[in-house]
Amino acid sequence: MTTLVEKPAASGTRHEPGGPLRAVLALALFESRRLLTRIPVLLAFAVYLGWTVWRSGRAWGDYPALQDADRATQGAPMLVGLAVLLSVNHAALRSRRYGTERHFAVLVLPQWCRTVAHALSVLAAALVTAVCVAGEFGREALRPGAIGQGSVGELLVGPLTVLLFGLAGLLVAGLVRSPLAAPLLVVLLLFLFLFVAGMDYGSRWLLPAVEESTSTTLPPELMGRPAAWHALYLAGLALSLGLAAVLVTGGRKPAVLAGAAGALAMTLVGAVAQSGGDSPQLVEARERATVHPEQVHSCVRRDGSTYCAFPGWGPRVRDWAAVADRVRSLAGGSAHGQDIVVRQRVEARYGLSGDGTLTPLERPHEVTVGTRWGGNRVPEFSAAVAGVLIAGDEKASTSICDARMVPLMWLAVGWESDPLDALRRVRLDDSITGSAMVLQPTDGLYMTEAQTEVLRALLDLPRAEAGARVKDRWAELTAPKITAARAAELLRLPAPEEEDKCL
Repeated sequence: MTTLVEKPAASGTRHEPGGPLRAVLALALFESRRLLTRIPVLLAFAVYLGWTVWRSGRAWGDYPALQDADRATQGAPMLVGLAVLLSVNHAALRSRRYGTERHFAVLVLPQWCRTVAHALSVLAAALVTAVCVAGEFGREALRPGAIGQGSVGELLVGPLTVLLFGLAGLLVAGLVRSPLAAPLLVVLLLFLFLFVAGMDYGSRWLLPAVEESTSTTLPPELMGRPAAWHALYLAGLALSLGLAAVLVTGGRKPAVLAGAAGALAMTLVGAVAQSGGDSPQLVEARERATVHPEQVHSCVRRDGSTYCAFPGWGPRVRDWAAVADRVRSLAGGSAHGQDIVVRQRVEARYGLSGDGTLTPLERPHEVTVGTRWGGNRVPEFSAAVAGVLIAGDEKASTSICDARMVPLMWLAVGWESDPLDALRRVRLDDSITGSAMVLQPTDGLYMTEAQTEVLRALLDLPRAEAGARVKDRWAELTAPKITAARAAELLRLPAPEEEDKCL
């Protein structure tokens, strides 16, 4: 008698170690390629790169301050982030749009795993943005005249903004199964940015990027921006949105719940810490740097003159000394060999939100130089040196209201390769005719139309001849109350047609 033993049929499913994880990674790689080749994303990156290339060298010239250059990387990635938001939302709704949602029910990967794959594709877009940010900042950092130091927290804002926006689009796809939700979210975000940007300083840190429109460059230790806490806040908020999207689509695993709680804690810690305001130590340091900069300066002597700068600005001394030496080379009398003290100054008491004007110094032969250099800052500093050589101190030079402005401006721009262009750049209205205010690191100078006529005639002469005429009559040209007509006579130039009237 034969006994039959029935055995269960072997399953056709193979349970390989790491199977679901490998499937998620494979899907994430597929979605990353699709996301990065979507037309809105490609256009956004093209605009970002085009803007970066066009802007390169224009904002900082050949003398960038890296504590400013890092913040300049934060605005353009917001455009990429909005494009990623729309594209990720569109991709997450693909199955609903094509009516294939029911077919996914028979797959090994549940819906929440597919959401994880989409979230990883957003991470890929953020990494590409990080490469762009690193290239943009690195280009500035490698310039020969770069000074200062950048902040990792500031540089992380751009990539984290893309990650935040993309995961917000993914969460909206899980909550609202409509393709209209993402465009409406973009409009809502734009209105939110406009609303929060007009609020107080602490509230503005709830935005992804906090830009401060200022012409002031501060030493890094005086800036007071909570960049590290803000990066923690953005990372926690992005992670919270991503894990919320996983929870909404059914991923209620203990690890996901624990991660969501940790991400929320990160967000709260970062938000509270970044809103703490300026510490008493920072306020005191700003006051000291503004009122008593000599207490924090490092000074060096070059050719008899002294140059004092904030920590980190030492490489600038060579440039300041070169300009000061050229200005003195055109001067006559005792001014030709006069030693000066160049002191770097900044109005730091109001942080980056203030553009306070520096008051002129009253100490003899002491000249103010700012924290920015290159471009128009060079003739402005040159005018300040010339004013001190002629008037004795900055306070007295800002009160000049006679034809001493002619030799003063000759010293300021006569050594330039293109004196008329330097004259245009140092005048407030960018003119080379008529009357105008002349800019310098402290209060400006006033130049009448008659004085401009005499200076223009002087600049039309060969440089050696013009310099010789100025030095020959230096004492008379720098005497108080000299008129433009008398200056023209001393320089053997045509008399000005206009009257020499000061403000």
